[in-house]
Amino acid sequence: MSTPINPAPVEGSGRPELPAYVANGLIGLRVRDMPLAAGMALLSGYTGEHHERQIEAAAVAPYPLAGDLALNGVWLSDAPHQVGDLVQAYDFSAGELTSRFTYSAGGRTARVEVLTFCSRQAPTLACQEIRVEVDAACELGLRAVVDAGGADGRALRHARVTPGEEQPAVDGSLLWESAGALSTCGAAYVTQLLGAGEQEPSRPPLRDHQLVSEYRVRGRAGRPVRLRQIVSVIPQAMHQMPDQHAVRLAAKAQADGFETIRAENKAVWDELWKGRIHLEGAGERWQQLADAAVFYLNASVHASSPASTSIFGLATWHDYHYYFGHVMWDIEAFAVPPLCVLQPQAAQSLLDYRSRNLEGAKRNAQAFGRRGLQFPWESAPGTGEEAAPLPGRAAWHEDHVSLDVARAFAFYADVSGDLEFLRDRAWPVLSGVAEWITTRVTATRGGYDIRQSMGIAEREAAVNNAAFTNMGAVVVLREAVGAAERLGYRADPLWTQIAEQMTIPRRGGAVISHDGYRINEEKGATPDPLMGLFPFGFDLAAAEEAATLALYLGIAQDYIGSPMLSALYGAWAARTGDRDLALKLLDEGYGQFCTERFLQTLEYRPDRFPEQPRAGPFFANIGGFLTGLLFGFTGVEPGPEDVEFWPRRPVILPAGWRAIEVDRLWIRGRAWRLSARHGDQQAILAPV
Repeated sequence: MSTPINPAPVEGSGRPELPAYVANGLIGLRVRDMPLAAGMALLSGYTGEHHERQIEAAAVAPYPLAGDLALNGVWLSDAPHQVGDLVQAYDFSAGELTSRFTYSAGGRTARVEVLTFCSRQAPTLACQEIRVEVDAACELGLRAVVDAGGADGRALRHARVTPGEEQPAVDGSLLWESAGALSTCGAAYVTQLLGAGEQEPSRPPLRDHQLVSEYRVRGRAGRPVRLRQIVSVIPQAMHQMPDQHAVRLAAKAQADGFETIRAENKAVWDELWKGRIHLEGAGERWQQLADAAVFYLNASVHASSPASTSIFGLATWHDYHYYFGHVMWDIEAFAVPPLCVLQPQAAQSLLDYRSRNLEGAKRNAQAFGRRGLQFPWESAPGTGEEAAPLPGRAAWHEDHVSLDVARAFAFYADVSGDLEFLRDRAWPVLSGVAEWITTRVTATRGGYDIRQSMGIAEREAAVNNAAFTNMGAVVVLREAVGAAERLGYRADPLWTQIAEQMTIPRRGGAVISHDGYRINEEKGATPDPLMGLFPFGFDLAAAEEAATLALYLGIAQDYIGSPMLSALYGAWAARTGDRDLALKLLDEGYGQFCTERFLQTLEYRPDRFPEQPRAGPFFANIGGFLTGLLFGFTGVEPGPEDVEFWPRRPVILPAGWRAIEVDRLWIRGRAWRLSARHGDQQAILAPV
């Protein structure tokens, strides 16, 4: 295993950039430049009523790792202007953020180092160590704070004692209810002070929505003092009394010890980095971007996640909220495919969220007068029901979400080779969506149409026969028929009939976006037929594929810089054999989105859309980039057949790139190695 390239350290503050994002798939933290000030926290499955739209949305949780520091009685929180020399550095190899700064007050100066991470081994734990060294003797104060000041809702209870025990098991616990009383979360924390002898902190009652443990010691020059915080944060989705369960896990963490938790977290990251994607000949910049993409995707998902993840993972900030933390099609379409081979347990966890909410998808179909499963356009993390902002125009016509979900289940079944998953999890989804398709189509003299739907481009008006929707329906119907054959089930003959006779809009040999399509229409450059081709897997004759690629690559500059599909342009260009164009469009469609602090990939390319908020890390772009690296350029197309048949196309890489190699991918329950060298007729997949 080689070590990923870390992003450059960031000095100072006050720039219009997103704060650092530290997460493990259950907990997500926005850590400020000065990390002791409370940032923002999201917790998988924790939801509340949105203050403006009044819909179910991901809710900001109490910030678990706030703190404070005093020199001779002057607290940093009262004199933040006395902070200087701010530097933050990320260690991608271990998921750790280190922040350094100086604080001068009371005639003294302290050098402070703060280590922050969220444990992957014990996913309810957020951990921090504050190291302080003063320049001369002084009175030194340190506070560990669980800060709910930025979280809408209210405290239902807090505790400083452990019922039935003489001594408290933890420093304190908090049960917090979200706005609208939609759910609760619990937090419990422990602290330890090192370098100042045995000390017991003061633990006052909850005040100003803060639980505080405060230490006061004598600081001496050259003798660093360290305050360690370990906080267990649990959503109600994982336990009905989350504050009490958080006490159990925080007390266990105290018994295990900070160093043990840190070492175990590093060991898990070491395992994940065995799936590092090596880009031979691409140069350090592209390797760095690939490492960042792998890091942020893996950091935002976990096998223990109760509610999938959003298209920003578990990251939020004050100036972007417009997707409300909802689970949307982007996750299944862009994030699940690379995760199937990089972190399959997490991929299955994302799909488990959909499996647990099948009844909601069934009721959603019924509400539209249809049968089968119609998955919500914007799925609420807590209930799995439709939560699109009212009046929900996109939810009226964005039918392709059900196809994206079904395709993801089929993809995972193919990669894992797990027949039990195929039977118990994938088949209910595939058959349910296939049944829904039979009630969604309209029979015509020429075949079957899907009328009044919306493709990937969210236009003002719905269209007939949106290409991506129709192509996706064909792929899913064929997947359902194939699954039935492998399981010995009977497939509805109508599924095959519709797949063979589905209308696919064409003009001049090319697939076009919908009936009556015009290039100069609203969002006319959106390359949704290319998404149907790859990565969705709709088969086109060679001449039709070439014509469709030529049409949409020819108008790429009218779209590129927009979210989602821009990241795939490089892989599409490679299918034409034009390596120079592949490199150019990969840079314009992905590389230039990565301009933020610590290489957080933005939703919109800022030079093309300066009016858009700087929102990231955006997982449709990240997942599209990784999907292109693993499956697009390499020509690897997973399917139900033996793995040796998956390399189906010649390896065509961007100009200058010699190879894409991965030392370990998870396929069919075991480790495989990928080697895709430019010019080879087929990539090599070999068991490790």
